[in-house]
Amino acid sequence: MSLPKFLPLALLLLMLPVTAQERTNAQNQDEELGRVSWHRDFETALALAKKEGKPVLILFQEVPGCATCRNYGHNVLSHPLMTEAIENEFIPLAIFNNKGGKDRKILNKYKEPSWNNPVVRIVNEKGDNIVRRVASDYSAKGLYNAMIKALENYGNPIPEYVKILGKELTTTTDHNLQEKHFRMYCFWTGEKKLGSQEGVLATQAGFMDRSEVVRVIYDADRISEEALASYAKANEMYPIAKTQFQWSERDEDYFIQHSRFKHIPLTEVQKTKINSALGLKQNPQQYLSPKQLQWFKHPKTKESVFDKDFFESWKKLSLLN
Repeated sequence: MSLPKFLPLALLLLMLPVTAQERTNAQNQDEELGRVSWHRDFETALALAKKEGKPVLILFQEVPGCATCRNYGHNVLSHPLMTEAIENEFIPLAIFNNKGGKDRKILNKYKEPSWNNPVVRIVNEKGDNIVRRVASDYSAKGLYNAMIKALENYGNPIPEYVKILGKELTTTTDHNLQEKHFRMYCFWTGEKKLGSQEGVLATQAGFMDRSEVVRVIYDADRISEEALASYAKANEMYPIAKTQFQWSERDEDYFIQHSRFKHIPLTEVQKTKINSALGLKQNPQQYLSPKQLQWFKHPKTKESVFDKDFFESWKKLSLLN
């Protein structure tokens, strides 16, 4: 039997099947959830995991919660590349540990305590753990390491932008970062070549003692001082004793400044790798997250934002979508 055309829209909506829990809105949600859009139904998440071939990342969180829970939302779940990785490489599911109903049922299933600090489990389409439960570690690096291990165990590739996230976290959480200065005939060339090296996280063009110089920040766990110096020497770049470094803003990331990539907010590591790829005529788009790639193909602004505050620029562009 067909429905009368004059049936009010509100009544029609009431007659449609309604799920008990919906996906959260990352732009308007409790701070404990960060900037990730979470599914809220366990069975729906498992079904999507099977359909899309992705693991389910379950956040057991107190909402509203204590300072630790709020800090986890701000410090771990709000970095744009982290939220992209969770939303694109996993099926994100939030279970509130201080609620009843379906949340309590899943809490009991995994024997998780109520009113607890944040816990993360990463499971397969059957709900079985594929990595060790993340608990008592409230760092972004702790969650990131579990995510990488889960993708490896699941047999899914790790995109370059996710690897970039790991390098970005190294600059803020690890302490084996080293600094070196190299002089050369052209710092545009110096940035593009030095920035290509694994372990180099940031480069900066400038002057020291009237020489064109590139300042290099690198992870000594990934590239040794000797290996970096050897590569530099092979490319006619030589170490220079540290004196007063004068930054040359107009020459910084020269190849990005002369490309469409300047319209996209980029992290420091992304700028280093993309500028190098452009200069070496390699593929720079591989370092972009899905949202950044969308902005690259369909620019939301004509101004240069790569050199502005990354987080603020990301937020402004997200509101334009």
